Order: sequence, then C-alpha cells, then structure tokens
Amino acid sequence: MNLIELEKKLHTQIPLTKYMQLKPEVIDEEVLITTAPLEPNINDKGTGFAGSLSTLVTISAWCACFLESYKLGHDKAMIAVIKSDTSYRAPVTKDLKCKTFLPTKEQIETLKRKLESKGSASLKIKAQIVEDDKICVDFEGVYVIKI
Repeated sequence: MNLIELEKKLHTQIPLTKYMQLKPEVIDEEVLITTAPLEPNINDKGTGFAGSLSTLVTISAWCACFLESYKLGHDKAMIAVIKSDTSYRAPVTKDLKCKTFLPTKEQIETLKRKLESKGSASLKIKAQIVEDDKICVDFEGVYVIKI
C-alpha cells in the first residue's frame, strides 16, 4: 500500500482525518511522517487544538500498525489503541508534523509469530509532533491487532 492509498483509506473510513486534512507524507524503514495544516486544527489561542494533536499522533501510530499488518497479509485485521500516554510539552504554532517511529525488525518478528499462533498481538508505538526540531507532543500507545 502506498501513501496515497493510505490517505484515501483514512479519509474514507475515518472522516475526521479528511476534515483535519491529515496527510501521510513520507515513510522509510524507521519513520512515518504525517502532516496536517494548522488552520482546520486550531484552537481559540491560535495554536494547535489538543484534540487534533491527540488525533494526529493516535492515527499516525495506528497507521504504523496497519502498514505492518498489511505487509504481513492481514489487511482486514482489527487494530485498536488500548492504552496511550500523551504529553503536551509546548504549543504548536505552525502546520502539524508528526513523526511516528515504525516497529523494529524484532517487534515485527514477534508480531508475526503471535498473529500466526494466537491470532492477536500488540505493538507499542511512539510518535511525536515536532516543530522546528522541538518536541511539542510526545505519545506512546499500545495497539492490539487481531486477525
């Protein structure tokens, strides 16, 4: 699945992401970068709305889980966040940019083994909203994946 297809999936199946104008921008072996413009995600103070910031990190980490499941041939897997911790460290004053850290090879091997043997597994995913090299939002979520 490429990033255009992922964006279409998000906007079709999670309508809030379309309103937020969330866009998967870049993916490599270590990170997924997602973005959203500030304007539709702004609060009364002229900074990023906490609900939008939370949604961006949560959905971006979900995308990391979905993409790994997809690569393993489980494109219909049920994926849900079951626990998360979000720290708001600084206001976001520009367009939103989220850096999501993709699972390591070891995590992927464990995921594959557990999905094959138990039909479910979990992944811990970290994401950050960064502005001018400063971490504004720090997120860690545990996602369950069931096939």
